[in-house]
Amino acid sequence: MKVMITGGSGRLGRELLKLFPDATAPNHKKMDISSDWNVDCFLEDTKPDLLIHTAALTSVRECEKDKKKAWQVNVEGTRNLVKACLTHCPEVYFVYISTACIFSGEQGMYTETDSPNPKNHYALTKLVGESLPTVLMKWLVIRTNFVAKEPWPYPKAFTDRYGTYLFANDVARALKEVTEEGLVGIVHIVGEKRMSMFELAKKVSPSVKPMSLKEYKGPPLTRDMSLDTLNWRKHMISEVA
Repeated sequence: MKVMITGGSGRLGRELLKLFPDATAPNHKKMDISSDWNVDCFLEDTKPDLLIHTAALTSVRECEKDKKKAWQVNVEGTRNLVKACLTHCPEVYFVYISTACIFSGEQGMYTETDSPNPKNHYALTKLVGESLPTVLMKWLVIRTNFVAKEPWPYPKAFTDRYGTYLFANDVARALKEVTEEGLVGIVHIVGEKRMSMFELAKKVSPSVKPMSLKEYKGPPLTRDMSLDTLNWRKHMISEVA
């Protein structure tokens, strides 16, 4: 089976390449997803059986600051991939990596059947992107919430922002299992425990300091990103060595 991974240098992409070592994972120079011609040429040559689309502009601040760029990458980039697949490999298994942030965050523990309500431009672009692969014969939207298993990149973390977090390596393993099962539609890959971002940060950086959303200044954030699942099983977050 020919596997292709977009965003191979990202947090999830790096972990997926450990599990799919023979996968094609073009960098930005080889395949700029915002260029329809570039994507079409690459897919014409590659014709993957499984395409895992992780590439995205994920910074909430950056997406809010440059909405045009965010739309070009997250929406048009996905559209370009889908269009090329329809032309060159219409039977491809297309897996789109989405986010828990498509929900408003007012209640938490969202399932696959709950209605999205994005609070910022990043979340809006990811939600629009979810609808694009549905024209293909076999598509899967994965909603999840993860961080890399590495030191917390900030001095503080929110005590009042929540998620059913996993590490990127946990999500990669779960994603491999889901694709081996051949699931289609929308699936939430979730951790067993709802925890605060501060609890998560403490796992990798014990010295991290607490902070509240009241101290935050910036674009609107999803307060409760916790997910539940009706279509798959929950996963235990891996231990930090």
